[in-house]
Amino acid sequence: MRALSDVGEVQFLDTTLRDGEQAPGVSLTPDDKADIARSLDAARIDVIEAGSACTGPGERETISRVAGLDLDGTVTSFCRGIRNDIDLALDCGVDGINLVVPASDKHVEQKVGTSKSENVENTVELVEYAADHGLWVEVIGEDGSRADLDYLEELLGAAVEAGADRICWADTVGHATPDRALECVSRLSDLGPVSTHTHDDLGLAVTNALVSIAAGADLVHGTINGIGERAGNVALEEIAIALDHGYGVESMALTEVYDLAQLIANRTGIPLAPNKAVVGENAFTHESGIHTDGTLKDDSMYEPYPPEKVGRERRLALGKHAGRAGVEAALDEHDVEVTDDQLSEIVSRVKEIGDRGKRVTDADLLTIADEVTGDARDRRVELLGLTAVSGSDTPTASVRLAVDGEERKEAAVGSGPVDAAMNAAEVALSHTADATLEDYHVDAITGGTDALVTVEIEMSRGDDHVVVSASDSDITRASVRAMVDAMDRLVADDEDPLVADD
Repeated sequence: MRALSDVGEVQFLDTTLRDGEQAPGVSLTPDDKADIARSLDAARIDVIEAGSACTGPGERETISRVAGLDLDGTVTSFCRGIRNDIDLALDCGVDGINLVVPASDKHVEQKVGTSKSENVENTVELVEYAADHGLWVEVIGEDGSRADLDYLEELLGAAVEAGADRICWADTVGHATPDRALECVSRLSDLGPVSTHTHDDLGLAVTNALVSIAAGADLVHGTINGIGERAGNVALEEIAIALDHGYGVESMALTEVYDLAQLIANRTGIPLAPNKAVVGENAFTHESGIHTDGTLKDDSMYEPYPPEKVGRERRLALGKHAGRAGVEAALDEHDVEVTDDQLSEIVSRVKEIGDRGKRVTDADLLTIADEVTGDARDRRVELLGLTAVSGSDTPTASVRLAVDGEERKEAAVGSGPVDAAMNAAEVALSHTADATLEDYHVDAITGGTDALVTVEIEMSRGDDHVVVSASDSDITRASVRAMVDAMDRLVADDEDPLVADD
């Protein structure tokens, strides 16, 4: 093994568009794949596996579209050990292929139904064919972690001699332990440039990838957010921060990580776990009084690296564990001044809400502060009425708002009733509101046919941020109420009128 601190740079191959899409329930549109590919390229991902050309005409059209985006990274297609797959990839205009060939006895003899020697011969022929056609070629030994290592070395060594640009050790089923990864990759790295492809079935994907790098691998296969089949692939953002923070090794553009993670979570429908490393909601959120107080005194007190490194912001959450320092800091963010006695009362009420199992949003805190200080506040924006129509080809919605005492009515369309209603509310608020919806999610749902849904949104206006939640049996109404309440808070101290757009 080499010391990771001695590694100059590690490249990434992102397979979100191929292996990631194989996660149950995920189906990306051509627009989705193009948008994700552009974002991956902006994050300086070296190789983007756009899909598998043999899947069908629709997939080939999408791969061709990604290949035509003029990206800086190498665009590839996943190919089976069949010449026709290579021909289909060539038709898509990709830069290269990831050629997967069976490596374990189970895959060679049972899945493909061939002999080990014939498998080597076929691999050599395919590599020569692809190389002759000007393709960048990586050969992946499928199920390599369960393969006989002598045979795996023979197979991939023959691929290198035939002209493959690199070879890949694949822990296809997440079977390997770190010592197995070390044993395999250290042997293969003597043959030529070697990649590693790890899965998280044993919770060892990150460890096995790092061990692979120490053993000589210089390219890591993975996905953003760790999505993929079964327990998923290794999460590239976790490898990236581990290399950067732990060893000073460069890989992808870290400041692009969070926006990329959000994009992929939204397009795949696989939400980020709150406690997910690097990109989870709680990764830079502090509620505990001790932690909040320490963080306010020194940003690095309870964080391994600053959130800005990965495109994040630090948040101080309020709940049952909140202390005076955290509540006071939250009030300061909204320019609310209170006395010591008033602060004590606000902290007490915040803890009461937290004890009921609820998160205290910015709107909750400001309402409590208004009550404790006795400062009555007139609303500038209020929801008067809402009508939404779905079940048709074009979901539509209309809203009635009171804005600075003036009634406004607007209608809009959207991808669904919630989207249409929020679009209508945005139009009614006019461009002078100039607010951005930063985050939206359904926070809780009760059971039964009269289920109550809680929608939580985060909005920003300039340097101001506010988090608001609203509950209703109608998700559209809850969403618009939350948006309107957030907007009302954001413009509360703005002396300029919210002029309607003509």
